[in-house]
Amino acid sequence: MEGSLQAVISAVGAFLVVSMIFTCILRIFHGRRRQRQCRPAGNTREIRQGALEVAELRSIIADESTSFDPSLRVSMAELLSATKQFSSDLIIGDGGFGLVYKAQLSSGVTVAIKKLSPDAFQGFREFRAEMETLGKLQHPNIVKILGYCVSNTDRILMYEFIEKGSLDVWLYEYDNADDGGGGHSSWPSLAFERFVPLSWATRLKIIRGVASGLAYLHDLHPKRIIHRDIKASNVLLDRNFEAHIADFGLARTIDASRTHISTQVAGTTGYMPPEFKAGLAFATVYSDVYSFGVLMFEVATGQRPNLPVKVQSGSGQDEWPTEMGLIEWVRRMVTMEKEMAMMDPIICREGLDEAMVKEYIRIATLCTDEMPRRRPPMAQVLDLLGHVLP
Repeated sequence: MEGSLQAVISAVGAFLVVSMIFTCILRIFHGRRRQRQCRPAGNTREIRQGALEVAELRSIIADESTSFDPSLRVSMAELLSATKQFSSDLIIGDGGFGLVYKAQLSSGVTVAIKKLSPDAFQGFREFRAEMETLGKLQHPNIVKILGYCVSNTDRILMYEFIEKGSLDVWLYEYDNADDGGGGHSSWPSLAFERFVPLSWATRLKIIRGVASGLAYLHDLHPKRIIHRDIKASNVLLDRNFEAHIADFGLARTIDASRTHISTQVAGTTGYMPPEFKAGLAFATVYSDVYSFGVLMFEVATGQRPNLPVKVQSGSGQDEWPTEMGLIEWVRRMVTMEKEMAMMDPIICREGLDEAMVKEYIRIATLCTDEMPRRRPPMAQVLDLLGHVLP
């Protein structure tokens, strides 16, 4: 009898131990399940972000072509063929963040192709968003982006081709001429074209075109944009010497609710405003205005902004340094009322109105004021230039 009782007690004890173990396992299981169900929203966002990154990676690996011109439908394969696998023989420029090639599509249309460097944009979504914005720009003085292609890490932009190349070529190419009549350019469409000095009227026309394009970007486009790298090599000339602003590799949109742009400083030495040297971390529309003012001086004087001006002795200039920056030189010449003496010596003086030249220099001086807020907006600059055009 006692043996039977002990057996029953042992069985009950074993059952209770097993039940307790089983209960603990169930509690642990349900606890972990509730943790997964109650995970904070932040972690959920991380999961979604990871999924988006995977999706983005897949979208990059797959070829993607987008055209902003309904008449053009191109693929990466066609662009490779049109550029002969991006042959160096077809390079026509070295723009911001990539080389530029001349290419003829199978349809017979000639375009400019820019192959972006890998670090041109941080991510594919950033690239796509910027292209969607810039692809909608419609202005006669802005180079049109016709479309883009993406394949793996390659990102290719397609622009309209502007026949006569960049302004800096026309300002300085004559320096390399053997007989004084002009030189030859590395720009393929100009290889056999003889360069002649740009007349004052043509230079004014070019400057007004650049001003019109910038005024559109700053004030008239729904998404206000600054260029951040206005310079002579980023101004292309068509067959009628109309100006077209190019190279939006550094362009960024402006938040209309803010007084300055939330983008980093960028640009080219000689064209950059003094506030950048003082450590200002933000570029503004007034940065573009300053660069435009420098361009105005460059076009009038034929002096490169990134090189020192060599000062001639005599005529009250004996006390000046032998070399100085373009802006400083212009200001000193203006104080001595020597605006006409500053003009590019290859500009024909016949019919050159001194009063109009002085007004032109005055406008450029306003644009290059050391205080950003004292610089006029581009819409006002465009209006002021209307008084100096022939």
